[in-house]
Amino acid sequence: MTADRTGTALLDAAARVDADVRDGEPRAEACRRFAAELRRALAELPAGEGGPLPRVTVSALGVRDAFAAPAEGASPPVAGDARPALPVHLYGRQAVVGPWPPAGGAGGGGRSAGCAGCLRRRWQGVRSVALREGLELRGGTREAGPWPYRVPFAAQAVAALVARVAAAPRSGVLDPFPDVWLVDLEHLTVRHHPLVPEPDCPGCGVPEPVTPESAALDLRPAPKHRPGAARVRPVDAYGLRVDAFANPHWGAVGPSVVCDVTSPTTSATVGCFSSRSGDYLRETFWGGHADTYRASTLVGILEGLERFSGMRARGRAVTLHASLEELGPAAVDPRETGLYDDAFHRANPWVPPFTPDRVVPWVWGWSLRDARPRPVPEILAYYHKPGIEHRFVQESSNGCASGGSLEEAVLSGLMEVLERDAFLLAWHGRQPLREIDPATSADPRTMAMVERMALYGYRARFFDTRITFPVPVVTGVAERFDGGAARMCFGAGASLDPEAALAAALCEIATDSVQLLQRFRRNEAEYRAMAEDHRRITSLHDHPLVYAVPEMGRYADFLLRRPSPPAPLGVADLRWDRADGSAPDVRDDLLGAVEAVTSAGFDVVVVDQTAPEQRALGLHTVKVLVPGLLPLDFGWTRQRARRMPRMRTALREAGLRPDDLAEADLNPGPHPFP
Repeated sequence: MTADRTGTALLDAAARVDADVRDGEPRAEACRRFAAELRRALAELPAGEGGPLPRVTVSALGVRDAFAAPAEGASPPVAGDARPALPVHLYGRQAVVGPWPPAGGAGGGGRSAGCAGCLRRRWQGVRSVALREGLELRGGTREAGPWPYRVPFAAQAVAALVARVAAAPRSGVLDPFPDVWLVDLEHLTVRHHPLVPEPDCPGCGVPEPVTPESAALDLRPAPKHRPGAARVRPVDAYGLRVDAFANPHWGAVGPSVVCDVTSPTTSATVGCFSSRSGDYLRETFWGGHADTYRASTLVGILEGLERFSGMRARGRAVTLHASLEELGPAAVDPRETGLYDDAFHRANPWVPPFTPDRVVPWVWGWSLRDARPRPVPEILAYYHKPGIEHRFVQESSNGCASGGSLEEAVLSGLMEVLERDAFLLAWHGRQPLREIDPATSADPRTMAMVERMALYGYRARFFDTRITFPVPVVTGVAERFDGGAARMCFGAGASLDPEAALAAALCEIATDSVQLLQRFRRNEAEYRAMAEDHRRITSLHDHPLVYAVPEMGRYADFLLRRPSPPAPLGVADLRWDRADGSAPDVRDDLLGAVEAVTSAGFDVVVVDQTAPEQRALGLHTVKVLVPGLLPLDFGWTRQRARRMPRMRTALREAGLRPDDLAEADLNPGPHPFP
């Protein structure tokens, strides 16, 4: 009698399996038939297998654009349901089961964070370019023939998995990243990965309003996890689930992490994700350059999240549209952060120039100098906002940084802004710099890496690049002993701790130098053409790679070929007594650095870019702007720094030359910054 009642309950529950499809779309009939077979398979489960079963929906992946359509398969619970339906998706030989969050979960307002709409978007985000082009620009896909995996095993395997998911104990603690299961119907395997909710999902995302009040930053004590560290906790303690962020099925920042086993210096890793802006599908690379692959993987994923958050506002509703004239002096003026010249706009008529009366979208930042909100043009805060016609400048990730605390993220972002400003002042101004002797480093790993680079034909050289501010900035150069192809590459680092600044510059040149020749040889003719005509330099990668051409070395002679250079500095000579990184609290370091900038007459404006998935892990991402400092641009025709007032006056104001720079004084070569 008990078995009969249980079987009836299972049959009633199993009868609620529906195909979530549209008439006429690809795989609609396959989904309907599979839904019927799954309903029968669930009813045939032995008594006691899984208990009460959820309502199930069956749909196909890859039949329409998930970024354009409303979230599908995320229908709200029906009467009597305690939780939303459990989605089952079909694609090729794969059946995907989940996610199945509790009703009224982390999304708020009775919505669950992590739904079928999130899965569809994340899944589509790691597909091939060809498939994405078809879905997003060509109106979808079509069937090549009947679904070949309609066999009894398919429904039985998925039914057993549905029952297992339904029976899984709940801890009572809502996991921010729910599991999704994948059944491979050809290889007969089952695996699972966490799903990172998509912050802009129309099914479960709840956009946060961007307001002056939301911009306020409260800098709190942020004790370092150990003396001399720059973080409040080690990267291992962030709780990063690598398979949530990098997996080939629905990875949040890409399909994989690739270990560069050919690098003889650092244990480098690399990954990438793609995002669309109009007709353009942009690949964004991220990576880590630590001394173990595990550490490089974690650092790389942090960088991937930072770039994902910094490209456009995620999980936020931008509501402020106004002109600079309407907002007044409280707003960050794009003329202070640099604009392109008229020649650029004549050559690119689809990009209208900025004017004070032009209405543009703004976000709210926070002035650390004045402790008040300041409107910031959205394109200065987020560097890949869709619609190239809106980008009167093309910002980069300069000043974007992540950390385990707000204070840590802001300090890292400010260090990057100061590093790039100092490097550009020295490079474009052809300012000779005092060399630093790496043998004076107290870190034994520094000399070990310098000696390893020498084994591969490169001399590692370092230069004191402090210009306006006392914060240690180090330029690193890897220079081939023989002066041949792949002649030199550059890097830089900034930190209150001089050892950390030098180590950051060293890490960049140690990774890039040993790969430079191979990358150069792939397109040698193209880079030699760039060396002859700088207008051909258009992308980020062109800048460092063109300096693999030996003849480009003449633009660096002011730095590397000084007649009668002074005696080199020791690493400790760069130490700033006011703040040297030895304070026990990151906030103390940050306040010292901010004071150095504001006392020189500049503001420090911070835009909180933190995406919901980062906030769930206790991470923070910010964009730091210091209006008036030189911005880093890529592409010869996009060089704002060369036209800004600071470029002409800063070296004189720092006492490094007697007069302002004239046009003829500027370095005629492009910057080599990677």
